[in-house]
Formats: sequence, structure tokens, C-alpha cells
Amino acid sequence: MKAQQMLHPGINQNAADLAEMKRRVRAGEEPWKSAFDRLKAIADTPFVARPFAHVLRGPYARPNIGGNELSASAEMAYNYALVWYITSDRKYARKAIAILNAWSPVLWDFDYNDAKLLAAWTGHVLCNAAELLKYTNAGWEQKDIDAFRNMLMTVYYPLLRYYFPEANGNWDGAIIHSIMAIAVFTDNRAMFDNAVDHFLHGPVNGSVFKYIYPNGQCQESPRDQGHVQLGLGEFAGAAQVAYTQGLDLFSIGNNRIGMGFEYTAGFLLGKEPHCYCTISERAKNAGGNYEYVYRHYKAIGVELPFVKKAADAVRPKAARNVLTSVRQFDKNAIEKSKPIRRYPLQSVVGAGAIPQNPDTAGAVLVLPGQSVQAAIDRAAGSGGRVLIKAGIHILPATLQLPSGVHIYGEGMASVLFLDPASGMRDAIVNKEEDMHNIALKNLVIEGSGNVDPGTDPNSNRAFKGRYNRGGIIFRSSKEGGMHNITLEHITVRNCTFNGVLISGADSIAVSGCDLSENGGNVIPGASLQHNLLLTHCQNITISNSRLVTSPYGSGAALEHCKQASLTRCEIARNGYYGVLISESEAILVRQNLIEGNDRSGVLVAFLYKGSNKVITEQNLIHYNGGYGLESYAARGSRYEKNIYEGNGTGPLQEKISEEKSILMY
Repeated sequence: MKAQQMLHPGINQNAADLAEMKRRVRAGEEPWKSAFDRLKAIADTPFVARPFAHVLRGPYARPNIGGNELSASAEMAYNYALVWYITSDRKYARKAIAILNAWSPVLWDFDYNDAKLLAAWTGHVLCNAAELLKYTNAGWEQKDIDAFRNMLMTVYYPLLRYYFPEANGNWDGAIIHSIMAIAVFTDNRAMFDNAVDHFLHGPVNGSVFKYIYPNGQCQESPRDQGHVQLGLGEFAGAAQVAYTQGLDLFSIGNNRIGMGFEYTAGFLLGKEPHCYCTISERAKNAGGNYEYVYRHYKAIGVELPFVKKAADAVRPKAARNVLTSVRQFDKNAIEKSKPIRRYPLQSVVGAGAIPQNPDTAGAVLVLPGQSVQAAIDRAAGSGGRVLIKAGIHILPATLQLPSGVHIYGEGMASVLFLDPASGMRDAIVNKEEDMHNIALKNLVIEGSGNVDPGTDPNSNRAFKGRYNRGGIIFRSSKEGGMHNITLEHITVRNCTFNGVLISGADSIAVSGCDLSENGGNVIPGASLQHNLLLTHCQNITISNSRLVTSPYGSGAALEHCKQASLTRCEIARNGYYGVLISESEAILVRQNLIEGNDRSGVLVAFLYKGSNKVITEQNLIHYNGGYGLESYAARGSRYEKNIYEGNGTGPLQEKISEEKSILMY
């Protein structure tokens, strides 16, 4: 997925795009003529750049020394440069040049909490102004061009080059955007390719696949819609730069950027989309980044009706965004994008996915504040049922699950929460080694140390929590010691240990579950706990579930297992592998979406004897950091009809080896 040689001008628009924009304005065509009039009115207001050597911006702009001045300078420089290009009036070129020349020899560094963010916000704007001036005979002297380039390479790039995926995803979206712009202006192919790789494969919150989920929900959807639109706009801005250079990042991942914008625009305009969180009502106003996205997808035949409505609503007050959305699409140069297609997992999963009218006949009801353990003990042994009523049920101690009990809740409102003061780690364990015939359905197991997630989805992520918490932990000391375990439409989240760990069981059914953000780096360490870990188990079905966003683990890990199927699941954004299989037999992995995992999508590992009869087929495996599929010395196995795209950094999407290799991962 390499771009062609750098084109100039070539950041937001190329020469043909700029010429068409100019033609439309001068011909009086709408909405470009009115947008230009608004832009020129801004450009005709007095402005004098005030450069600072040290720009300091803290959280919530406290402190803020030079930050507003730099942001305003970047915006005005780009405004002036566009007006210069359209009017050919050199006074606007001189104004843009004066701003760049004022900052280039003065700015030394950025500091405080938002240093990278401010640099990322302003870098691509400054570069767009500079690219226009440099390639339109604006009269910018070479010594001043060199000084600006020096500022980019000694101030901006050293700060941005390591990205910052630990922050909310709008940060890396902006950083990628600016690094791409800097790479174009400085003709730095390696820098550009590195930014593209991070766009596709960045860890934590750093890639487009970490930021925009397959249903269009965004990583910051529970935070506020202002930050969501900022993040979407920065990733779209980076894709716009790439597209100018002949590289299509808009159509990847099922038109993922368009899906994120459509989901968010729909919510802003009154639709209530499903969210695997509590979607925020804060800052619910449409921003200014819809115009380009709407026009891009429309030109390639993808209809986004809510994005169109949002663009229509914002356009009457917009200026530069309308002008820079002009694109001359060369249908012979860039392949037309495919329409949005359906992914394997379509139904809503997790707690709350089934109708909220639970059958209470014969059930032991548990209200918040009542003992869940006492209710379970009353119902045990005879197939008794326990209904966990809506509310937060604080467990004073780990729940001990006996045989023959069916526990169900009223959806997302039924939350089991182990009291951190208990000193215990796991929320639910088996009471007997031969536990059998149990079911957990339609409830939430909250593994966080706090049931209030706050407004920032990144601040309380499991990998940041200084706690050790497990979800459902069932263990027997013999093969098949436990049997008939059903987990259906449950949500297990935010456990630093495993979300679900079952060891030594026969006949396990996991369906419609949402296991997310489980598997941190607590002792015994990273890569050893996961969203779902099954060991020494057999006769397993895992279907129609989300196994996502484990900070340091895999979506699903099967060790020493037999007769297992993993089908129609979303296995995404995990910090280790999507699916990890070792020393197992007769394993079927079919029709799953496996994307955005930091290592390979599927690893069939060799430890001592290796695995046997692993079948991986008909999966969509794309944009994982390693291979699509890796397999070592797996006897009698086959891998066929999988769809691979964009995995790793090279063309080889599969690595299937007979080597008995114990690799260090």
C-alpha cells in the first residue's frame, strides 16, 4: 500500500484540485463563491503574528502561553495562502509569508500536557500554507523556506515522531495528520510511510481501527461528541493528505472513516445508534469536518445520508473547509471504493441484547442490597433460577457458584460488582471442582475498581488501573471435571486479570457475549491473561460474540483444548493476538472479523507437541499489526478462503511453517 512519488502541491489538494477550486470561485459557482467571500472577509481583518520561543499549553489550556497565538497564526497563514491563490493578489501571499517567517526562527519548543496535541493541531495547517506558497510562485525566498523546514524538522517532528497512543485517539489522529503533511513538504518518503503504518496499525488508541469500531462507534463516543468529531476529522484529514498522494485510506476497513462519520452524524441528528457504552450527550453540535467527507464518498458512489445532512447544515457558515473539499477525482488513477458491506457479526451482543421482559415465575429475585450468594445457594441443585434485578449489586466476597443454577439479569442495568474492599480478586468462581449445569445470562460483570466510568473513556481503562481484578474464573484439576457451562449475552469488562477463564471443562457454550478491556499486565504479567482464556477444555462453541480491546492479551486464547469452534465473532483491537491457539486439537475458526490486533490476527503456536487439525476459513482478517495468520508445526491443519488485507507492513499475509519454533513474543 505504498504511495507514488510525492506530488506538489500535494497536502490537502493537488494542482488540479486547486485549479478547479479557483475556477469554481471565479465562475461564481455555489457554494464555493459564498465560502470564498466568507474566507476573504476573515483574511481582510487585521492580524499580526506574535511568535514565542517556548509555547506552553497545559490541560484545559492552563497554562496557555503562546498556544492561542500559534493556532491563530496557523489558521490565518492558510487562509491568506488560499486567498492569494484564488485572487492572485500578492498582498495575501505577503501576509502568509510574514506569519511563517515570524515563527520559523523564533519557535524552539513546546511544553506541558498538551504539547504534542497543540503541535499536531497546528503542524498540518502551517504545512498546507507553506505548500501553497512554495509551489505557486508566491515570492517566498529560499532562505525563508529553509528556515521553515528547519522548524518542522527540529521542533515539530522530534516532538511528534513517537506519537502518543496512550491518550484518547484524537491525539494520534492529529499527530498522524501533521506528520504526513510534514513528510510531503519535506519530501520524506520514510516519514510518510511511517505515518501511514501508524494510521493502520498503531497500538492502544493510535490507529483508525482502534478509534472507529466496525459499527461506526468511536473510542471517544462515551466522552463527548466534540472530541469524537475532532478525532474523526483528524483521521479524515490524514486520509485526505494520503489521497492527494494517490493512496486511498478512505475505503479501507469497509469505508471505516465514512462509517464513523455516519454513526456520529446520525446521533447528532437524532438517531439513537447502539453503543457498547453510554453514548455521551455532551457537545452534541455538528462540527466543520463533514464537507470533505461527504463530497469524497459521494464522488466514489458511497451514500452517507446523515453525513450529507450534517454537511448541509454546517455549509452556510463554513469557509475554508468548503473550498478545500474540491477534488478532481481521477477514476483511472484511484480505484473506486466499494459500498459498505456487512461484517460477520451484525447482531447486538452482550448484556441487554435480548428482550427486557425476563420470566420471573419460580425465580429467586435479588434486589440491590440483598445477598446474591444467599439467593444462589437457595436455587442450587435443582436447576433453580436467580434473577438479578436492575441495579448495582455490590458483592462483599467472591461469588461461589454451585451446580445446577441459572443466573440471569435484566440487561445492562444488572451489574455485579465485587467490592474492592473485600481484598478478593475474582468476581465469580466455581464452588465445587465438578460444577455442572450452570448458566449466566444477560447481566454485567464489572471488573473496574469503580462502577462510575467518568466522562473520559481513556482515564479509567483497565491497563491504567492499579488493581488486580478477575471476572469469571472456573477451574477444575482434571479434564472434564466441570461440564455444561453456558455464558449467554453477558458483558464482562475492565478486568485486569482474565475476563473469563475456564480450565478443565467439557461442553462450554459462549454466545452473544461482550468481553472487552480484560487482560492487563498484572502479575503474572502481560500476554498471559485475556478476554477469554480456555485451557484443558473440550466441546466448546464460541459464537456471535465480541472479544475486543484487551490491553495486553488476546481476544480468545485456547490452550490444550479439543473440539472447539469460534464463529461469527468480532475479535478486534487486542494488544496481543486476535486468536491464540496452542497445543490444541480440532479447532475451527470460521467467519470471524479479526482486525486491528497488535500482533497477528491468528497465531497457532508451537510449544512442545504443537496443535493438530486447526481449520481457519472464511474469516475477514485485516489490518492486524503482524501477519494475518501465523502457524507453526500444526499437523493436519488447513487455512483457506480467508480474506486478508493490510496486515503487517509487507505483502506476505500468511506465515505457515512446519518449523517447531518456540518464539519469543
